[in-house]
Amino acid sequence: MSEIRYELTDHVARVTIDRPRVLNALSPAAEEQLRDIWARVEADRDVWVVVLTGAGERAFCVGADMSTQETGETGIRYWARERPGGFGGLAIRRTLNVPVIAAVNGHAIGGGLEMVLGCDIVVAVEDARFGLSEPRVGRIPLDGGVFQLVRQLPYRLAMSMLLTGRQISAAEACRYGLINEVVTRDEFEAAVRRWVDEVLQCAPLSLRAIKEMVLRTEALRVGDATRMSFPTLVEALDSDDAAEGVRAFREKRKPIWRAS
Repeated sequence: MSEIRYELTDHVARVTIDRPRVLNALSPAAEEQLRDIWARVEADRDVWVVVLTGAGERAFCVGADMSTQETGETGIRYWARERPGGFGGLAIRRTLNVPVIAAVNGHAIGGGLEMVLGCDIVVAVEDARFGLSEPRVGRIPLDGGVFQLVRQLPYRLAMSMLLTGRQISAAEACRYGLINEVVTRDEFEAAVRRWVDEVLQCAPLSLRAIKEMVLRTEALRVGDATRMSFPTLVEALDSDDAAEGVRAFREKRKPIWRAS
């Protein structure tokens, strides 16, 4: 039985970590399934937006399932082996040009938070908590946590989490810009759908270009970044959708996107 569920409907891919008995902690097999899914999404032009979530109501993901790790797996061995894309294949992935929405249905701890850091838009239930607990078990957030958290949160808040393993509430995470919206559990699915619909109002080729431009220029100065050329940028500007967007604006109607 698959530990990761994948569904594609009307250009929306929904990826669900389906291990609720272990708070959606990832086994090596589940993590490999996620890496395969991201590669599949990258190759599928029919996917315009992705929603990543967890099964159940307690946890989005609490990181690696330590009970399934190899016997004798040390921190050094873990650090030395290749981990493409970071935790879950997503935390530091730089080739996924499709918008990814994290629908945080519960706690996002350890690698779970690292995956959230690799998403573009985050909606969370109000009782979710966020933290990097690795130092409390003698480990380090190697799969994106150390480097991503200090880039996405104020320095002292990030360091207080990294150096103590403390968790913050969804409200605090939203206040400091780590997530976009906090809602009650009853409002959760509607809120996620609203964000999906807002993304789908935009031309999919434009969004692919925008995301690639952000990912590939994050270490550059603005002046240098603006002089770079990207295949996705050229494709979007020269597409039928670019003409359709202007035409729809003039005709005062919603554009019909075809990703072509």
